[in-house]
Amino acid sequence: MAEFDVDLFVMGAGSGGVRAARIAAEHGARVMVAEEDRVGGTCVIRGCVPKKLLVYASRFAYEFEAAAGFGWTIKGAKFDWPTLIANKDKEIARLEAAYRATLARNKVEIVGSRAVLEDAHTVRLLKTGARIRADKVLIAAGGHPTLPEIPGADLTITSNEAFHLKKFPRRIVIQGGGYIALEFACLFAGLGSRVTVVHRGDEILRGFDDDVRHHARVEMQERGIQFVLQHTVASVEKKGRALCARLSDGAAIEADQVMFAIGRKPNTFGIGLEQAGVALDSRGAVVVDASSRSSVPSIYAIGDITDRLQLTPVAIREGQAFADSVFGNKPWTVDHANVPTAVFCEPEIGVVGLSETEAKADGRAIDVYRTSFRPMKATLSGRATTVLMKLVVDRESDKVLGVHIVGEGAAEMIQLAAIAVKMGARKADFDATVALHPTAAEELVTMRAKV
Repeated sequence: MAEFDVDLFVMGAGSGGVRAARIAAEHGARVMVAEEDRVGGTCVIRGCVPKKLLVYASRFAYEFEAAAGFGWTIKGAKFDWPTLIANKDKEIARLEAAYRATLARNKVEIVGSRAVLEDAHTVRLLKTGARIRADKVLIAAGGHPTLPEIPGADLTITSNEAFHLKKFPRRIVIQGGGYIALEFACLFAGLGSRVTVVHRGDEILRGFDDDVRHHARVEMQERGIQFVLQHTVASVEKKGRALCARLSDGAAIEADQVMFAIGRKPNTFGIGLEQAGVALDSRGAVVVDASSRSSVPSIYAIGDITDRLQLTPVAIREGQAFADSVFGNKPWTVDHANVPTAVFCEPEIGVVGLSETEAKADGRAIDVYRTSFRPMKATLSGRATTVLMKLVVDRESDKVLGVHIVGEGAAEMIQLAAIAVKMGARKADFDATVALHPTAAEELVTMRAKV
């Protein structure tokens, strides 16, 4: 009788877990994946993908408004929330089926159950009580949004519920100042909501470059979003058919929905990690080394449950590195430096590398190049909007340390700029690149004056 039932048992079928399972199977491993929900995880089911679809929907209102300046007359445009949600659900169902088909093609067994660790090599399936012995276990259970412990928290929603609202909220209060809060604030505003963002800090997007933070907030305010900074929602109560959000200073805001986007926690509770001896940090995340190995040699962890970088492409790379290293005899580790990221608010934000503050904190001398301009599209649309672009450069080596963009297409631009930053491009390399005119991106290679 074989010592192990499978070579690899994966807890969680999100993007990272699916990639690890597929690659391990391609390397010849016997793989089983346990998923108590739908295959695809946060990103595909209730995160990046459905959010981006809603973001696309929200942008049509701006395009219709801008069209008049280009000679178009658009009458009778109406938005229907149930239609959008139904079509979004169809696409998510298609993607989940594609994920399942990919695993099936690679002979990965999927079990629809929550899995709990019993020891370093044993996993119990709660649905059936079956015990699976695995040579290696990969924890890829992701994370979940949190709610504050305040009166009326049960009346509120998180991003999970926002994707399934039966009725479109004409007024919504959102607490938070990060990616999720601002993306939902902008998409709801674009679809017609009156949006109030409540944030405990004195500026949004903590950790981003200060110029980006200020520029993005001003642009969002121009689009009608109201910001209440240095406040929190202290309580929520029913008021007829509406809700009343009471702020920390006693002020009240009436709304149809109150949403919290105040952070996410790793899904480490109730899956047997303590029993198996897996070490957790102060936030409850699995502690891992550069190879994603936990404190138990046979147990690994990737993605949001490790709280390294909570980004889907990072989880996918971590899953690939794990599978190649452990089952493919091709060891490598993920470099978490200079990872590009985007905020799909309105206008869009794309960044890679160090902010000005981070670069200065390293004690090095830096040069900063910054430009802000009205994009060509706005000259005829009449919209009061500006694009921000910023380069942070090491003065001694001339190496570009950071690229920061706020404006239409920022995410697409930053993906390509990230290649240059990852390769160690110098400001002189940017300067030597011929501009592509007329584009907004040409400004990245034409900035000459230091701030």
